[in-house]
Amino acid sequence: MSDAVLAAPLSSTVSAAALRRALIVGARRVIAASDELNRINVFPVADGDTGNNLASTLGAILHGALSRRSRRVNELLAQVGEDAIDGARGNSGAIMAQFLVGLGERIRQRPVLDVDDLVAAARRGAVSARAALARPVEGTILTVIEAFARALEERARQAAGTPAEVFDAGLAQARAALDATTGQMAVLARAGVVDAGARGFVLWLEGIAEYAASGPRALRAGRGLAASVAPDVHVGAHAHEAVDPQRRYCSECLLLGQAIDRDALRAALEAQGADSLVVAGSASRVRVHGHIGQPQRLFDAAAAFGQLQAMKADDMLRQQRATEQPSQVAVITDSASDLPDALAERCNIHVVPVRVSLDGRDYLDRLGLGVDEFYRRMAASRTLPRTSQPPPGDFRRTFEHVLACQPAAVYVGLSRPLSGTLQSAETAARGQRKPLLCFDSGHVTAGQALLAWRAGELAAQGAALAAIEEELIRLRPLTLTFAMARDISHAVRGGRIPRWAGPVVRWSGLTPVAAIHERGVLKVAGGLFARRQAPEAFARYVARRAKGAARWRLIVGHADALADGQRLLAALRTRLEIDEAHLVDIGPAIGAHAGPGTLVAGLQPAP
Repeated sequence: MSDAVLAAPLSSTVSAAALRRALIVGARRVIAASDELNRINVFPVADGDTGNNLASTLGAILHGALSRRSRRVNELLAQVGEDAIDGARGNSGAIMAQFLVGLGERIRQRPVLDVDDLVAAARRGAVSARAALARPVEGTILTVIEAFARALEERARQAAGTPAEVFDAGLAQARAALDATTGQMAVLARAGVVDAGARGFVLWLEGIAEYAASGPRALRAGRGLAASVAPDVHVGAHAHEAVDPQRRYCSECLLLGQAIDRDALRAALEAQGADSLVVAGSASRVRVHGHIGQPQRLFDAAAAFGQLQAMKADDMLRQQRATEQPSQVAVITDSASDLPDALAERCNIHVVPVRVSLDGRDYLDRLGLGVDEFYRRMAASRTLPRTSQPPPGDFRRTFEHVLACQPAAVYVGLSRPLSGTLQSAETAARGQRKPLLCFDSGHVTAGQALLAWRAGELAAQGAALAAIEEELIRLRPLTLTFAMARDISHAVRGGRIPRWAGPVVRWSGLTPVAAIHERGVLKVAGGLFARRQAPEAFARYVARRAKGAARWRLIVGHADALADGQRLLAALRTRLEIDEAHLVDIGPAIGAHAGPGTLVAGLQPAP
């Protein structure tokens, strides 16, 4: 038998080499159609990311198990399942990954695949995928998977055939089941579309079938498949189901351990109120997906069952709004900006969380570790918290989502000299198909937030990317960021302030003031001899340096020092003409370095 095709007309078995190539074509077909799948995504929520999620899941396999040769089918499928669980994203991605895990579980100690193996593996995959969901829903990818597995069983019972012939019968029934999904759920009927996850599964099957029919030609053709796969599908906002604001975060994590009890894990997650829950994987590797209002509740429940990795929490409300703004430039920042929630909501600014490590656990800034809880635990901890920039994958996920439905995007990033966060975003931006600007704000916390605010405001007014960039360049040197710390020990130990400053502050009684300089570097700029009246003295210091504008925008931040923050805000209002002002908690990303009691003032000339 030749490995050039999945199963030649008279072949009764499939080799690992042929199966690997067929899976490559199937994965490429889904990835090429990701934009189409995003457009028709209306269930379980219309967040327009099913295509990206399936592309990520299958992309992990392409770069993993399918990137190297395998001698045995069982070894290939076992590694495919592990890679799929590691790379799974979203509801459909997690279900697809569990289906692939099921395939590998059934094919053990088998160098090749015959009809009986194919039928049994598909049945095991279907059962495994359904078992991963807390509340299976018909009219979804699950329905099509079941139709495929059942058709294989029926075809194998009716007449003998090759794996390719049996597979073709399963594909025909999967296509029919896909067409029927439109009538199985009201949201799909209103939109006039099929289920996006189910469509992705059928595309995957079609790619495998194409390789079975065409051999190496399908591998070559699959590299440029996008235009031929994705029809002109458009879904208006009227077709979208509303995101539940009480469960607005699509949260995921990877759990590693030994003998993980997935049933007990699912029950623990349901007890936390998670919806659209998928628990996919094996006894040692589990991907958790759920919609929840407080992501940390899901992460904490999962952490009781193993080692937590690859956490993410995407705001589906912001994602849905992005799909409803197809002509508007998307604006993104990171959580080190301490952007007030009111401004993020008003301008639909996406925020990528910085990672925070405390007491041996990693958290997502603000989403995984709230501000109040962070400062309480920080005070009780014997070790300093640490921060790390978001990995490129976090940025890539956000970039891919907004660019799937919006014409361009701008990321307003943390000053390059202060962190590798901007570099992480630039890495994620490579290869994006639409214009994407990674802009160095030259600031942090309130100053960075002011620039993101202005970018979001311009985008909402319909400004083009070039106009937004021009305004940010103009405003960057005019934006002022100052910080005052009663206790600089955290900043000294974290390396943000030189060690010599510690003894000087203790001996002199100074309250040091730092400022962002022209090159985006945070430096000690002066000091105040005013302990009790420090907020008012800080206001005087800032006001004396706020020149060149008649009216200002103001953001005041405080690190677990609400009363001092309120006093600073009030004092600045009496000394400057303020157009609009916001008071915000300094989050863990900055609080880990600045320490409790820190105050921040950011000023920018009002438009």
